[in-house]
Amino acid sequence: MLVGHSGAGKTTLVEQLLAATGTIQRPGRVEDGNTVSDFDEVEVRQQRSVNLSVAPLVHNGIKINLLDTPGYADFVGDLRAGLRAADAALFVVSASDGVDGLTQMLWEECSQVGMPRAVVITKIDHQRADFDEVLATCQDIFGDGVAPLYLPVITNGHVNGLIGLLTQKFYNYATGERTEKDPGAEYEAQIEEYRGTLIEGIIQESEDESLMERYLEGEPIDTKVLIDDLEKAVARGSFYPVLCSGLGVGAQELLELITQGFPSPLEHPMPEITDLSGKPVKGITCDPDGPLVAEVVKTTSDPYVGRISLVRVFSGTLRPDMTVHVSGHGLADRGHEDHDVDERIGTLTCPLGKQQRGAAKGMAGDIVAVAKLSRAETGDTLSEVERPLLMTSWSMPDPLLPVAIRARSKADEDKLSQALGRLVAEDPTLRLENNAETRQLVLWCMGEAHTDVLLDRLAKRHGVEVERIDLRVPLRETFGGKCQAMGRNVKQTGGHGQYAICHLEVEPLPSGGGFEFVDKIVGGVVPRQFIPSVEKGVRAQMERGVVAGYPMVDVRVTLYDGKAHSVDSSDMAFQIAGQLALKEAAAKVPTLLLEPVDELSVLVADDYVGSVMSDLSSRRGRVLGTEPVGTGRTLVKAEVPELEITRYAIDLRSMSHGTGTFTRTFLRYEPLPPNLATKVTAAD
Repeated sequence: MLVGHSGAGKTTLVEQLLAATGTIQRPGRVEDGNTVSDFDEVEVRQQRSVNLSVAPLVHNGIKINLLDTPGYADFVGDLRAGLRAADAALFVVSASDGVDGLTQMLWEECSQVGMPRAVVITKIDHQRADFDEVLATCQDIFGDGVAPLYLPVITNGHVNGLIGLLTQKFYNYATGERTEKDPGAEYEAQIEEYRGTLIEGIIQESEDESLMERYLEGEPIDTKVLIDDLEKAVARGSFYPVLCSGLGVGAQELLELITQGFPSPLEHPMPEITDLSGKPVKGITCDPDGPLVAEVVKTTSDPYVGRISLVRVFSGTLRPDMTVHVSGHGLADRGHEDHDVDERIGTLTCPLGKQQRGAAKGMAGDIVAVAKLSRAETGDTLSEVERPLLMTSWSMPDPLLPVAIRARSKADEDKLSQALGRLVAEDPTLRLENNAETRQLVLWCMGEAHTDVLLDRLAKRHGVEVERIDLRVPLRETFGGKCQAMGRNVKQTGGHGQYAICHLEVEPLPSGGGFEFVDKIVGGVVPRQFIPSVEKGVRAQMERGVVAGYPMVDVRVTLYDGKAHSVDSSDMAFQIAGQLALKEAAAKVPTLLLEPVDELSVLVADDYVGSVMSDLSSRRGRVLGTEPVGTGRTLVKAEVPELEITRYAIDLRSMSHGTGTFTRTFLRYEPLPPNLATKVTAAD
């Protein structure tokens, strides 16, 4: 899996590796829109990756599935899918731009799951490239386990080749082809310095405790022994070799590292597996002859083929025409209902960008595409019908940017529901909300770029045009004081009339008090059968509101007097009287608008704490406190009105240069300031 910030050169590196192995004739260019992995029309237009894509190649008889991941924070869902499907991560860092905060966050995320990692410094032939400085930055940020395997040889800004520190050979690319020779004497000191650090780092991770002693005594260590120990150190996730890459340079060395120094699928820890009741299942390994356990890591909709499921096979073998059990659990809050169905596998393919090449089977450790699994969604488990299993779903961040949309025409409205259903099935970072209070359709997205891609896909892929509208935050109403009011519903129309009079006393309750209805009728002035009718009418009017159309809360209503007629009184008559009394009360005492207040927990680098706290205060927020989290990060807690944070996902990313994250939890309702309440009432 290739990981790194947007523009670091991941897609270009994939092209170089594909060309170096003869998988494609020549590498494409992102600027020309002809790369293998950026084939989506959105990616071509925006010239950046927004999807997880697979690019398989073969080197020395070993199949390698390259996973190109987006480098923009909005598309972290595809990054998490890549983490689940990959056996190792290759961090791509630009020699001209260095390490940004997002790359550091991704490194920490890989560290948490124990993902084996290596670093490749790209663009070493760029005019602003500084390999030594970027290497030092990587060592400072990523830790002591970072050490170079190769050093670039640059003359007058031109990369002539690479020096292998383990082999002590100079790989010359001056003629366009790699030739091997001994490095000159001018590189001896540099090689000795870096090689000593590299070998010590590898030996420290070796299971042979005598190696260090032999090395310190000056005994030469066989290169094959060092490569074997390098692979073990990388597999443990404790040693991170560094390579470098430029135009026509470094692809061969990187392929050698991937095939010889990266762990195989057999060494990758198996995710937690349970049966459908939740009981853990042990003993399953990456064995082609074992029980089938596979996972849908990405779902796409092709206008010609239909739904395509990208599947990582963890155990067993997936074959065409076999029937599998499809299980999806634990994502109901994202619009994915739990489901267990049996489906037949159709054609298997091995995707190379937008090309789908036929595959006879998908063995344990491989990644294949399955067409037309009608119920399979991203994150679902495929297993044997006779032994259905479930893989624990990987964690997904909560989408925190709400975007309200509506169809542009009646024809679009008819197609919108089905199109949104397909987007939700594809993308577990998208949450769809049909808000009954505001009567708005809301997409909860990861950010502005995520939103743009979703709306683009609705229009271009599904033919549905929508427009963004102002988001309405669901407010509440309550009484600002205590008063008495009468509801009079007396009508005579010549026949059966209506007669109901009720006297109510209303008063506000503390925040969170809800609704109380108190019956203080004495002497039967309101017959017992009509007292619930008054309460029903009051509740109905509270749901509709009395000022701006928002539900009323935190109110105590006391029925203390009234009148009835032996013939004309009825259930409906007293319901209407209760509604009229509540409206009259609203005319006598101030009615307050209440806004929802959330508790925010904002995690940012220490450098941005001051800016974040100042910004929260400007949003009418109350900062509750801060606490350090790990090294160089601080958690800021605050209470902030929801009206002020509808676009906070975008603003925080801007303030923290893409490194800040936050969570939000509803706390309570509080009175809206009078100046804002006036604006809301006028708008409604």
